[in-house]
Amino acid sequence: MVKNSEHEDLRAWLGAQRSGLGLAAGTARGGLRVLETLSVAARTGGGWLLGRRPPLPRLLRETFESLGTTYIKLGQFIASSPSLFPDDYVEEFQHCLDRTSPQPFHLIRRTVEEELGQSLEELYDWVDPVPLASASIAQVHAARLYSGEEVVLKVQKPGVRHLLLTDFNFLYLAARVFESLAPGLSRSAISGVVEELQASMLEECDFLREADHLEQFNAFLQMTGNDRAVAPVPYRQFCTARVLTMERFHGVSLTDPEVLRKHVDDPGEALITALNTWFSSLMLCDFFHADVHAGNLMLLTDGRIGFIDFGIVGRIPRSTWDAMARFFDAIGRGDHHTVAECMAIIGMTREEVDVEALSEDIRRFQDRLGAVDPAVIMEGGQNEKEVNRIMLDMINIGEQHGIRFPRSFALLLKQFLYFDRYIQVLAPEMDMFSDDRVDMWGALEELDDIEMPPDRLH
Repeated sequence: MVKNSEHEDLRAWLGAQRSGLGLAAGTARGGLRVLETLSVAARTGGGWLLGRRPPLPRLLRETFESLGTTYIKLGQFIASSPSLFPDDYVEEFQHCLDRTSPQPFHLIRRTVEEELGQSLEELYDWVDPVPLASASIAQVHAARLYSGEEVVLKVQKPGVRHLLLTDFNFLYLAARVFESLAPGLSRSAISGVVEELQASMLEECDFLREADHLEQFNAFLQMTGNDRAVAPVPYRQFCTARVLTMERFHGVSLTDPEVLRKHVDDPGEALITALNTWFSSLMLCDFFHADVHAGNLMLLTDGRIGFIDFGIVGRIPRSTWDAMARFFDAIGRGDHHTVAECMAIIGMTREEVDVEALSEDIRRFQDRLGAVDPAVIMEGGQNEKEVNRIMLDMINIGEQHGIRFPRSFALLLKQFLYFDRYIQVLAPEMDMFSDDRVDMWGALEELDDIEMPPDRLH
């Protein structure tokens, strides 16, 4: 976990980079990137003047995708932050995909060799030049060590960190100019978001931090005696900030009950294992996996549930978690008044919240939620759209009553809704809140009984 002092050091360093118009104006590459950004913006504006006028959210999303890595990640931030952005932008940016064209293998080879200090042939027995996947920050290759273990090699694309710094310095300066021209806008309303997002993305570029997440999650599983779930083990001697070598998993995704039945008698049991593990991690691990869509949950060939891709994690302060736990428990019991009380505690507001009025709005929302047909939720992008629509509805109810939720709450609620939708498709007979197999709050009762290092707790 990033300590406050580390955040201060990072902020100080970023501030130094911005001095004298910042890194973007101070280097040739940065200057070229700014020109490229302005060129794309000019083309977009020219198209608008010539009559190509799609809805503004779609136009902005397409422009972001044209600008590449930084803006794609910014679009994904918009998609996951409904408390900060209008609904139509949040919904449109759900389509801001993180899949990009792969880099040529010789560039991947060069990065690995520069980072690890040896030739690829000396380091690995075999590396597949065709990537398993390619995203904006990194791409992934299958490989094998000389000791025989099958591994996955995650390699950061060349220039990504510099690109993030250049783009965000430009965005920060633009935000400060905009804020100075809008006196009614809080001085930190936009630039503060840009600064926090930059720090977050630079963390995501540090693969040693992701290796820490993998080890901490496996340590959490060991400490809690959970042998039914696992995360990939990183091979530290082959890891740097730009290269992550980790255990390769083989299995199937938790998406299709027919496929799962070829491997297990009851797909619901596999989902229950994933659900119980994730709920337990909320309280007993230093972070929670904040991207548990079905592509990141696997039923392995040995029957365990594999949690993969720990690039995006969320953290909840202990002071907030108790209210969140009560929030989800009250939803399950249909206790709208307690739900309303907890929303007021979790949210950031200076206003007096009318708990009774909020409670009535939540009751109406749950009545609508009960009428949602889950039959097509798991089909392609429909799941993502449905989950985000429900999340937006819930958050908008709070905002109508003056409550603004922290981003960690939106991330948490989204994962909760993923599991709820998967249950309706894979195990429709199961009630998440009343099924004896689902131990949502058991870990909370055991919290004081398990001796864990301080850095494992919130």
